[in-house]
Amino acid sequence: MRIRWMLVPLFMLAGAGGALAAQCPELLRGDLPKLRAKEQVNLCEQFAGKPLVVVNTASYCGFAPQFEGLEAVYKEYQGQGLEMLGVPSNDFKQEAKDAAETAKVCYANYGVTFTMTEPQPVRGADATHLFRELAKQSNAPKWNFYKYVVDRQGKVVASFSSLTKPDDPQFRAAIEQAIASHP
Repeated sequence: MRIRWMLVPLFMLAGAGGALAAQCPELLRGDLPKLRAKEQVNLCEQFAGKPLVVVNTASYCGFAPQFEGLEAVYKEYQGQGLEMLGVPSNDFKQEAKDAAETAKVCYANYGVTFTMTEPQPVRGADATHLFRELAKQSNAPKWNFYKYVVDRQGKVVASFSSLTKPDDPQFRAAIEQAIASHP
């Protein structure tokens, strides 16, 4: 009898884990290695229920100065719950071969404070789960610094090409729409 009562809380905990997984949008299922850190970024834990901008980056791309604008947008909207995730990629052959160099470009050269991952594939069959889902909901990035605005439910509100600068009114309007969405 005593054992049965001890098992009930275990079953309840197991059920809660399944409920938490069910609440996590498909887009945010999985982990990515954090740039120059030993930890993993659990996408669901960190970003579920929050408005999010996802951008694929490259250290040696002509659009790399957009890091400054992205950081400014992040700081401006962070107090309203906005999260930002940068995912470096060498899919367009413009990323550093060494993660330490990638980190230097992001953190030292551009002062990035939003979450950055280790370089990941973002296109095709090798793309990470996150980018496969972004492509399903919108389209695959056509170049570096392709930007996705995701609402609190894990749905892509809008995507923007590399040519769209972070201070673009349409980009900002999409972010404000994502912030206004309710979980």
